[in-house]
This record gives sequence, C-alpha cells and structure tokens, in this order.
Amino acid sequence: MLTPSSASDEVAPRAAPPSAATRPLTPPASPQQVSALVAVLGALTAVAPLATDMYVPGFPSMGAALHASSSAVQLTLTAFLAGLVVGQLLIGPMSDGWGRRRLLLSGVAGFILFSLLCAVAPNVELLTAARFLQGVAGAAGMVLARAVITDCFRGADVPRYFALLSQIIGIAPIAAPVIGGAVLSFSTWRTVFLVLAVIGALLLAAVLRKVPETLPPERRHSGGLAGTLRTMGTLLTHRAFMGYVLVLGFTSAALFAYISGSSFVFENVHGVSATVYSLIFASNAVGMLIAGATFARLSRRVRMNTLLIAGLTVSGAGAVALLVVPALGGETLAATWICLFVTMAGIGLVFPATMSIGQTLGRVAPGAASALLGGLQFLFGALASPLVGVFGEDSATPMAVIVLTALALAGLALILLARPWLSHGEVTAEPAASEASTEAA
Repeated sequence: MLTPSSASDEVAPRAAPPSAATRPLTPPASPQQVSALVAVLGALTAVAPLATDMYVPGFPSMGAALHASSSAVQLTLTAFLAGLVVGQLLIGPMSDGWGRRRLLLSGVAGFILFSLLCAVAPNVELLTAARFLQGVAGAAGMVLARAVITDCFRGADVPRYFALLSQIIGIAPIAAPVIGGAVLSFSTWRTVFLVLAVIGALLLAAVLRKVPETLPPERRHSGGLAGTLRTMGTLLTHRAFMGYVLVLGFTSAALFAYISGSSFVFENVHGVSATVYSLIFASNAVGMLIAGATFARLSRRVRMNTLLIAGLTVSGAGAVALLVVPALGGETLAATWICLFVTMAGIGLVFPATMSIGQTLGRVAPGAASALLGGLQFLFGALASPLVGVFGEDSATPMAVIVLTALALAGLALILLARPWLSHGEVTAEPAASEASTEAA
C-alpha cells in the first residue's frame, strides 16, 4: 500500500529536512507500474551478486591465459567484493542528497563499461583493477534498489518487497557459478564478462523506462559531503539500527562460509560428484526461497522481530546439529545435508527481517541506511569466505564452527543492541516519540 507513514521510530539525522519523512511520496501510479518497478529493482539487486562469482568456474583457464598464479586470480574476486562494499557506502549516502535516478543510471553504465574492460583485460593486474571498479559501479543497483523501495512504499508491502530482494541476494551468489559453468561449456571466461555487459545494457534500458526519480528535491538532504557524513554518523550511533546491521552482517558471514566451504565438504569429504553437489546446493537454495516466501506471507500478521528470532533460532539449531551429529554417530552425507538445509532456511528468514526493520529505522536517510546494511553484509561475508580453507577442509567441523560462531555473534548483537522485544521497526507499531533520541544513548 502506497501511503505516507510516521517517522517516530526512525533515526533523525540533523541534515534531513524536518518533515522529510512525512511529506507525500512519489510512487508509481498503477499496479502495473509497481510490478514493473519491483521487477527492475529485483534485477538490479541480482546483477552484482551474479557478477561476484559467475566466472569462478573459469579460474583455471583464466590463470593460464593471463599467466597468473591461482592466488592472483582469486584476488580479482576479493577486489570485486571490496568494490561492492566501498560502492554501497559511497553511493547510498550520496543518493540521499542527489537523488536516486542519476546515480543509478551512472552506476549501471559504469558496470557495463568495466565489464567490457574485464573481458578484454590483457593481464591479471588490469583485470583486478577493473573488477574493483566493476564492484563499485555494480553496488549502485543493490544499494539504491532498497532506497527506492523505502521511498515508495509503506506498511505491509515493505517486508514483502524486501523479502524478494533478500531472496535474490541469497540465491544469486549460489546460482552464479552454475550459470557461469553453462557459459564456459561453449566459450571462454572472457565471454562471462561479455554476458554481464549485455545484462547491464538491458538493465540500463529498463531503468530508463521503468524507474522514475523517487526522491524529489524537496525531500533530499542538504549539506553536501559534511551533511552526508553527519547522516552516517547519526546512523552509526543509533543502537537498535546498528544492532540489526550487525545481525545481518554476521548472518551473511555464516552464509558466505557455507558457500565457500560446502563444495569441499560434499565433494572431498563425502565424495559426491560435482553434479550431485550442484543438486544439493540447489536444494538448500530452495530452502532459503521457501523461508523468504514464508516471511513475506507471515509478516502481515506476525511481528517481524518474532520472525527474526525464529530465523536465528532455526539457523543456529542447524549449525549446532552440524557440529554435534558427527561426534555422536559419524559424519554422514544425509545428516550434513539436512543440517545445512535447516541452517539455510533459517537464514532465509533473517535476511528479509533485518533488511525491513533496518530500512524502517533509517527511513529518513534510506540511502545511508541501505549503504550500511548492504556494505557490512558483504564486508562480513568477504571476511568469512576464506576462513573455512584456513582451518581445514577434511571434515565439516571447521565450516560448522565458523557458521555457528557467526550466528552466535548475530544472536548477541540481537540481544544486546537490537533488543527485539522493544518492537523496533515494526510497520504497524507506534513507538513513543522519544525513542529515536533515546536509542542513540
């Protein structure tokens, strides 16, 4: 439902116009326009996660073609993730002062350009630099998609749309290597980047036609760079908001540890083929999709904080079982698969809940709020990814320990900072007017 709402449970940056949160919205005018807008925002959210590891199956041939070591090739992936974090932290707050549309168009155009540069890179050094810039540009779609939804929608529609975006963020990195493998079956790794450039061109056309400016000048923040920094500072000192940001970040660390370590666990420890592993991976992704769809349905009548607690509990139970079951009766394929399915399903509830609550709390600065949520999500994920390899790949135990530790830290952030029993960010809640000022204490 496209209606204005109160800002009583939101952060109140000093740089924002006093009535920015309550002025009329500029949403799409018809259901058809709403559907088209959400579809384009979903595609914009998917492109950066797809670009993250779509080319991973081509690492061996890439190293040979560029005369580069495996560590140098892997650095191109790290560079992209670094660009994705930096881009979100820069573009999100900038959009609160400059508007969404021109930054979105510039970001998508940059993504096309740097994808083409990756495709023709003559050496690994240039490829690494191009991948970093590709990540910065690709971040625009992710961070601004969340901001646009916050600009346009209120009430029960918000969790539903954030559930869609969170499902995409969870599934796209899982699906990307499969898509990349299909491209590599008939071409080279350079074609993967050409495919990404084509996707970017299609998105540019879609943004031009379907995504209007959703933040008119009278609702933008003033103050230039100083105002942007003040806005970020206000969000960083908001206790509940940062609690939800950390919950999302630590949960993302658990997801990325699973993504980076599960192939070794299933293929090396349990001896399954790459094809069987792909099916296991896909089934766990389906678990996340089901959980996201469940959140979208239940959020209309169940508190989002309740669903968040349920998601963390379920994922934590799966991680505990993954650690304990092998010690009790041996490490079996079925037990490992079931435990990870449960863990991923729980994470599928956590992602949309934290995104929805976080964006609601930061509604008067949606771009900055989206930047912190998305930036730290991928930062924590990037830091967690290599840990499974560092601690060993001869059993599921290292992965289980890392996943469980990340989820335990998410639980601590939820209890000590977010304090979900206070009903922060609920779309139907009407908290005390003084809450925004007391949360920073």
